Amino acid sequence: MKKTIAIILIILCLLSINTTLATEVNTLEQHNKNDVSEIKDKMEIKKEIYTEKYGSDAYWLAGYIIEEIVQPYSIPFCFVGIIIGLIFQYAMGTRRLDYKHRGFGTVIIFVTILVICQVLPFIYALIVMGWRG
Repeated sequence: MKKTIAIILIILCLLSINTTLATEVNTLEQHNKNDVSEIKDKMEIKKEIYTEKYGSDAYWLAGYIIEEIVQPYSIPFCFVGIIIGLIFQYAMGTRRLDYKHRGFGTVIIFVTILVICQVLPFIYALIVMGWRG
């Protein structure tokens, strides 16, 4: 008796999941059409802003990538890398000297990447706006 009740409940659950997924797929298709147009509108606005900022259509995409993607996402990426390097240097490096050196090198690499990624928009603006005339 318990097995049949369990089987019936499992079948009902599977059927309800199927109908729920079907309705969600339909709503997602409608949202995707709206989302694509919204994303296109937002990118057009950003293109206009960066074109105005850098003075040319040729430089807006690189400026957008540097300022909107590279600069903000480099911070958590580099902090995770620094933490991993410090774990190698101080936690595992107490037993093995090669792990200590590997950790120190990893910390230096990620600090350098962090500094470069944070200074990169300034350098790009200097090159594009200053040397272009």
